[in-house]
Amino acid sequence: MSYCLNPHCQKPQNYRDAKFCLTCGTKLLLKERYRGIKPIGQGGFGRTLLAVDEDKPSKPPCVIKQFLPQAQGTNNSQKAAELFEQEAQRLDELGKHNQIPELLAYLTQEKSQYLVQEYINGQNLAEILLEQGNFNESQIWELLNSLLPVLEYVHSSEVIHRDIKPENIISSRDRKLFLVDFGAAKVVTGTAMLRTGTSIGTPEFVAPEQTRGKAIYSSDLYSLGTTCIYLLTGISPFDLFDFSENTWVWRQYLVDNSVSDKLSNILDKLIDNATSRRYQSGSEVLKEINHSSIYISPDKTQNTIKVKPSNYSSWQCVYNCIAHTDIIDSLAISSDGKLLASASHDCTIKLWKINKGKQICTTKLIQTINNENNFYAVAFSPNDLILASGDSANNIHLWDVSSGKKIRTLTGHTGWFTGVNCLSFTPDGQIIVSAGGDKTVKLWDVNTGKNIRTLKGHNSWVRSVAISSNGQIIASGSNDKTAILWNLSTGQKLKFCNHTSSVFAAINSVAFSPDGQIIATASDDYTIKLWEVTTGQEIYTFKGHGNWVRCVTFSPNGKILASSSYGKDIKLWDMNTNQEICTLTGHLSQVNSLVFSPDGQTLFSGSNDKTIKVWRCE
Repeated sequence: MSYCLNPHCQKPQNYRDAKFCLTCGTKLLLKERYRGIKPIGQGGFGRTLLAVDEDKPSKPPCVIKQFLPQAQGTNNSQKAAELFEQEAQRLDELGKHNQIPELLAYLTQEKSQYLVQEYINGQNLAEILLEQGNFNESQIWELLNSLLPVLEYVHSSEVIHRDIKPENIISSRDRKLFLVDFGAAKVVTGTAMLRTGTSIGTPEFVAPEQTRGKAIYSSDLYSLGTTCIYLLTGISPFDLFDFSENTWVWRQYLVDNSVSDKLSNILDKLIDNATSRRYQSGSEVLKEINHSSIYISPDKTQNTIKVKPSNYSSWQCVYNCIAHTDIIDSLAISSDGKLLASASHDCTIKLWKINKGKQICTTKLIQTINNENNFYAVAFSPNDLILASGDSANNIHLWDVSSGKKIRTLTGHTGWFTGVNCLSFTPDGQIIVSAGGDKTVKLWDVNTGKNIRTLKGHNSWVRSVAISSNGQIIASGSNDKTAILWNLSTGQKLKFCNHTSSVFAAINSVAFSPDGQIIATASDDYTIKLWEVTTGQEIYTFKGHGNWVRCVTFSPNGKILASSSYGKDIKLWDMNTNQEICTLTGHLSQVNSLVFSPDGQTLFSGSNDKTIKVWRCE
């Protein structure tokens, strides 16, 4: 079936392969590839059609949004056209976030505007409410944990959505939530937020300041809050507010649907009419959620923490960065703690500015470095002027941090489908050490790009390298189940550290303690081992992860060891007592990289779930 795009066509249904409408002659394919199948939505200024992409062999489904201004006056039509174009711009700027439909095309054909988007197979929350009844508390927790990081991402791009409501949140078949319809979105730059604009959005869900044309970031949080109380009660937010008493009365409409005080208080603060008393950011709400005594399954939500009794303050996830569109393999932090770099399989490195205030760390994306191949590793030089990266094509690129421009490329690792897995600078910044899939460790002159020395001794992939604080010893960990300590100056092998005879004992990560006396190794045998550097003797084995251990790192003062696993969890260990301090959960897939801030109060984690989480010691 092909559906005619002419809204006035009397018989819009056509044969599947027709190129022109048999009734009115309208061209049926957009951009020679997108074919409408049937209408699935209609609004005041347009309609939405289910479509297919004829250009791809599998003919995947997509969505065509067609701009159809009705006879509502010239000003309204002109404004609607502007909003339609804005939606395309917003979707293009926000990129391929995994909870925002991807923009596939924006075009004008036969004097009509069209927007083609990724198709989300599922139901919006209004449909789910109608079909299944009022939401319960666990569903609201799930909604908040899923949507708040998306709003953080949108706001970090200086965009206000302005029309958050149940109809604009879609739950896919696998229960993943998507934020859709950016037609009302507003870009905030400079003093734009201070100017009064047009009141826009769905009245029953918008914040008071937005009705006066002064939407701010917390206006979106207000709309999310009103969405939550509507889903809990099934009653319009208009009827949940007592105007005579100037107060919300939504609790009175909860019928056989009890809600904890913790959730009630969070919702009340989200929908406070006074912007000064409202949450100011999604991360602030997430921090409040993390202080909840309610435990939420990490398989369905994020940012939950199981803490064991200890002398340490609790660690909380205070911020969630969502900008990459594929696996994050490596993180690096500058020596002054002001910049974070993330390397991803989406062929980009993203540089983040780290801001601290009121014990909350946030990040702001300031630069993206693009590549032709997946990035596996990233490292800052000690003076923070150079960023080194390793990729899947065996290249090591050196980048100027301030400009993002490439300084030079180092080549020498070989082999097909191997790559540069890890990088580390010497303390003086003159040498960079690389771990290769070609079973070698290589030393490079940073200033000339020349290979100084190649270390051979492993008989499988080298997964990780580290350099002692005095710059004298290199540690390397390999798939061959061994870690080797090397003399950096001579290349001589000093010590071997073997995990077990188990087939699954690859060493995925190595790290020196700050004083250089201990080396930690993380293995597929579910353990982390500590070794004495001078003798190579095993000191202690940490057990507790239920899966292969992916990464290990020491806090700057050496008192805490952090580790992560393929089982999604992060564990913190007390180096004085060898006891587990706490387990941090919330990532939806394996955690590949961990870095502490220079003051040791913040931990950054990068994962296969495409997110960076910021954990803060409270």
